[in-house]
Amino acid sequence: MSQSLVLQGVITKISEVQEGTAKSGNSWKKLTFAIQTEGEYPKAVAFTVFGEEKVDNFMKFNKQGQNVEVSFNAESREYNDRFYTDLQAWKVFTIKGDVAEPVPVGADDGFSKASDLPF
Repeated sequence: MSQSLVLQGVITKISEVQEGTAKSGNSWKKLTFAIQTEGEYPKAVAFTVFGEEKVDNFMKFNKQGQNVEVSFNAESREYNDRFYTDLQAWKVFTIKGDVAEPVPVGADDGFSKASDLPF
């Protein structure tokens, strides 16, 4: 059973969209964005948005400097005896005042279908 995680912060960076073709021949699209959390020990945390619809929705509704709440799954993969961890955002809420308003990221449950990546 997978448990989703949630963090709040301000979007500090949105990378350029990356596109490619998997070994299976399917095309893919992703981007990375970072937030800065608040509190006594603020942290910079980077998330991945994977899939054409999710990337397009993220770019349409989000911008740098925006206060957001991110729901995400953490996933690790092993490649060449090393582990790579990815925080996959599947829902982003814009926070206006003390209220989080939904902003669509994708239409699925947030579990990546990118199993044919090399790591």
